[in-house]
Amino acid sequence: MNASWDILKTLSDPTRVRLLALLMREELSVAELQEILGMGQSRISSQLAILRQANLVSDRREGKKAFYSLRSATTAPTLALLRAATDSVAGLPLLAEDRESLDRILQKRRRLSEQYFNLIAGRLGKNHCPGRSWEAIGHLALRLTPAIDIADLGAGEGLVSQLLAHRARQVWCIDNSPRMVEVGTALAKKNGLANLVYKLGDIERVPLPDASVDLAILSQALHHAQHPQTAVNEAARILRPGGQLLILDLNEHTFTKARELYADVWLGFKESALHGFLKKAGLAKVEVTAVSRETAEPHFETLLASGVKA
Repeated sequence: MNASWDILKTLSDPTRVRLLALLMREELSVAELQEILGMGQSRISSQLAILRQANLVSDRREGKKAFYSLRSATTAPTLALLRAATDSVAGLPLLAEDRESLDRILQKRRRLSEQYFNLIAGRLGKNHCPGRSWEAIGHLALRLTPAIDIADLGAGEGLVSQLLAHRARQVWCIDNSPRMVEVGTALAKKNGLANLVYKLGDIERVPLPDASVDLAILSQALHHAQHPQTAVNEAARILRPGGQLLILDLNEHTFTKARELYADVWLGFKESALHGFLKKAGLAKVEVTAVSRETAEPHFETLLASGVKA
């Protein structure tokens, strides 16, 4: 049987078309799909199973949660067919309601992350934070060059940048928490660091011009990004030719409580995933190395990834 014909039969169910329209925009959990569509878990799960069997969607599991997205290996003809199907019903009121519900879900994600970081602003370095070890930070600091322009993306209070600013020409700290920006700005002023500037912004939409810094840092920030590849692409965008991106983040782990305790979106990343993010962003000389492992459970391991803009 022709594959396109099979896909057309799969698309004959309105619920499956609605699911595809959502998953073509964003990776979503079953619970989030329930909230958007107003349907029971069993109904949604059964339709997702059909889409998965048709090789249209893929799933990943983190603890007890299942997340679904459009299959990354979807061919161009199949993708064109799916877009034609979803575009043909995009004007229906039901699909418009789905899009509005999706936007609310995404806003809720951002609010939860912002609320967490606003809450801990001013005491971030005083309590345990996965991967935030001086051993790991030391490895990052050893690779720095003096008198350069630096962007610390997802900086929080800017603990690393407070050190870098003593030798760097200019340091920009970007964070999406207004309270973090407020606390960091006060610290910079207190320490007399006129070259350390905090800006409110998202690491997936960095408020800095193209080719404006020599070094970009994502220190324990990437696992808070909704779209890690987008964040890495943004970091690469603001680098000057020859500039370097350094990423400190957790190796993939199974400590699911990190979502509640630390507002983590991702449970770390495999070395291969970090390598792939940097390569897809067009960076060269990509390296990924494990630089520390905590002795206490759950034994968080920190990876250092680096790449250079050609």
